[in-house]
Amino acid sequence: MKSETAKNGISMDMQGSMMEMRKSMDAMKPSSDIDYDFAAMMRVHHQGAVDMAELELKKGQDPEMKQMAKEIIADQKKEIAKFDEWLAAHPKPSK
Repeated sequence: MKSETAKNGISMDMQGSMMEMRKSMDAMKPSSDIDYDFAAMMRVHHQGAVDMAELELKKGQDPEMKQMAKEIIADQKKEIAKFDEWLAAHPKPSK
């Protein structure tokens, strides 16, 4: 059984990952195009999910959660690639 300090450290890692995602999203300046903003922000959101899933693979113990993390990484990376493709074809609008 993990010590309480170790559990808190892992929870802090996960919380830190979420905070980084939020910080990245908060730093984004809205454009005049909701489609562009959606794609840009969702890309960051999906990367946050990948980061959290990678943390689960690194530090998690439950086989079911580790498998779910692998699936999340695969799915989210496919969606990130779609967002990247769309964003490359649709440069950020200038206001």
